[in-house]
Amino acid sequence: MDLGLNGKTALVTGASRGIGLAVTEALANEGVRVVGVARTITPELEKAAAATVSADLSTTEGATAAVEAALTEVGGLDILINNVGAGDPDKLTLGGFLQIPDAQWRTMFDLNLFGVVTTTRAALPSLIERRGAIVNVSSINARMPAGGPIGYSEAKSALTSFGKRIAEEFGPQGVRVNTVSPGPVGTGIWRGAGHLGAQLAAANGVDQEQFLAALPGQFGITVGRIAEPEEVAALITFLASTQAGSITGADYVIDGGIIKTL
Repeated sequence: MDLGLNGKTALVTGASRGIGLAVTEALANEGVRVVGVARTITPELEKAAAATVSADLSTTEGATAAVEAALTEVGGLDILINNVGAGDPDKLTLGGFLQIPDAQWRTMFDLNLFGVVTTTRAALPSLIERRGAIVNVSSINARMPAGGPIGYSEAKSALTSFGKRIAEEFGPQGVRVNTVSPGPVGTGIWRGAGHLGAQLAAANGVDQEQFLAALPGQFGITVGRIAEPEEVAALITFLASTQAGSITGADYVIDGGIIKTL
């Protein structure tokens, strides 16, 4: 299938690893000139992207500067992939509502919502001019507020709502906006040392390998495994393409069957 992406330009945030890197690679393979944005630029990102920008997207200044640098590099944007999210594991406290400080709430919203808002605002004039596409990466935690670290689920719920809002406002101007909501994905968040998977394993008194092996059963994953970054990237790439020209304002769950409701 020809996705009609050859020669397009894109900005991918949180692009240095995981889903963001997989999206960068998938778009580049379709002939897209990708600007990858991350706080830390990895060798893998430098290899896949046409250009890279180091920026902290949790700040207004960082998000605005990242878009300006991308526009300078490629001359305009056809696609925006707002993938940045989650947070630093060393700043994440697991526990109930009364144990979580206000700082965690602010950190979660600054990165997972406000960084996306600022990035999108800065990129929209170019996207409107080119009748482009936006894909926001949310989470199934937006639909399961009790299932994730406090602050994360709430920020992702707001992100999903934000995507619906701008899809309605800018659709008549030719900009399509969709959301992709993954369940657990085999990235460093779950498999990396010291990240969320390791923290949850320790909280449950098991080693990380045991925890990950039991995770599909505990989460009720119908397909019996967690997703891989390349699978999520394939969905995002399709939604950014001309083949998805009639899809906007949608939220696509890719969770292996965790969510059982209609």
